[in-house]
Amino acid sequence: MNSSDLLKELRIDRSAAPPPSRRGLWITVVVVLILIALAALGWKLFGAEKAIEVRTAIVTVSGSGAGSASVLDATGYVVARRMATVSAKITGKVREVLIEEGQKVEAGQVLARLDPVDADAQRSLAAAQLSAANSQIENMRAQLREAEANAVRMAAMVQKQLIPRSQYDQAIAQRDAMRAQMDMAKRNAKVAAGQLQIADNGVDNTVIRAPFTGVVIDKAAQPGEMISPLSAGGGFTRTGIGTIVDMDSLEVEVDVSEAYIGRVQPKMPVEAVLNAYPDWKIPAEVIAIIPTADRAKATVKVRISLKSRDPRIVPDMGVRVSFLERAPPAGAAAIAPRVLVPTAAVRQDGDQDSVFVLNQGKAERHAVKLGGTLGEDRQVLSGLNGGEEVIVEAPDTLKDGDAVRVAGNE
Repeated sequence: MNSSDLLKELRIDRSAAPPPSRRGLWITVVVVLILIALAALGWKLFGAEKAIEVRTAIVTVSGSGAGSASVLDATGYVVARRMATVSAKITGKVREVLIEEGQKVEAGQVLARLDPVDADAQRSLAAAQLSAANSQIENMRAQLREAEANAVRMAAMVQKQLIPRSQYDQAIAQRDAMRAQMDMAKRNAKVAAGQLQIADNGVDNTVIRAPFTGVVIDKAAQPGEMISPLSAGGGFTRTGIGTIVDMDSLEVEVDVSEAYIGRVQPKMPVEAVLNAYPDWKIPAEVIAIIPTADRAKATVKVRISLKSRDPRIVPDMGVRVSFLERAPPAGAAAIAPRVLVPTAAVRQDGDQDSVFVLNQGKAERHAVKLGGTLGEDRQVLSGLNGGEEVIVEAPDTLKDGDAVRVAGNE
C-alpha cells in the first residue's frame, strides 16, 4: 500500500449518519408518558364504570349486659331549678359583705349589710312621733276625767236647782268634746305605731339574708358600692349581692329531636354521664316532657331528675344521657344488645328484607331479618353486627357490586 492509499483511509466519511443524541431520547420518553396519561384519563372518563352517588348511615348498637337497653341518647346540661340572685329591697351603699364563692349558707343567714344611717334616722323620727302621740293621749285622758267629774257635779246641782240648766248642758258638751279628742289621740298614736313599724322594716331591709339554704356561686358586690334592685343611679350600681344555688334542686335539661320524642315517656329510667367524669354513671329519671317545641331547632325539652346528690355535680355541666327501657324484674335474663338500622336503608325484595352495605366503594347486598320498630329505626335480628355503613334511600337501579360514591365526597 502506497502513501496515497494511506491518506484515503485517514479521510473522514461525512456521508455516514450521526449517532443519536441524548436530547432526542428525553423527548421520546416525555411523549410516551403524555400518551400514557391521556390514555388513562380517557379510560377514567369513558371506559371506567361510573359511580352512583348515595347517602349512608351507621348501624348502631343499643344496650348491653343485664341492664335495660338504651332507646335514645341525647346531650344537655345540669341546671338548678332553685337559684336566686339575692339583692336588697332598697337602694343603698354596701357596708359589709359576709359571703364568698363556694360558701354554704343557711336560710335566713345574713349575707351583707347596707349603710343604715338613713333608715335609723327614719326609725328615730317615727319613734319620737309615737312617743308624742302617747303623751297626748295621757294629757287628753286627764282632761277627760276632769270633764266627766264636772258633768256629774253639774247634774246633782241641776237636780237641786242650784244652777241653771244651761250650765249643765255646757258641761255635758265639754265632756263629749274631750271624749272625741281622746279617740282622735288614740288613732294618731295607732298611726304613729304603724309608721314606726314601717321604719323598723326599713332598718331590717338594710340587712340582706339568704332566702333558702344553698351554695354561693357568685359574689357580685363589694363594700362601698351602691346596690339597687332596679339598678338606679347609673351603670355603676349593682343589682345584687351574690347568687345562691340550691344544690338539692339540680336536674338535667336535654333537647330531644322531634323525630325521636316519641321514645321518651315520663318516669322513664335514664342513665346520665357527666362530660367531666365519663366513667361515672348516674341513675336518673324523666320528670316531664315540656309541652312545647323549639321551632328553630325542631327539638322538645325534657327534664330529668338525678337520683344521686354529689358535690361533683354543679350547674351548667355538660352531660350525656341515655333513655332506657323499663328495668327488668329481679332474676330476669340479661338483655342482649340490639342492632338498629335506619328504616330508610331497608329494601324489600319479595319476602326478603335486605340492605346495601358500603364496602370499599362497592354496594354489597346483605339479607337481614328485622324485628320491631323504634322511631325511625328498625331492629335487626340477624344479618348485621353493628358499625356497618349502610346506604339509605338507595335508588331502585342499585345492584349488588355496583360502584357507589358517598354524597359530598370527591
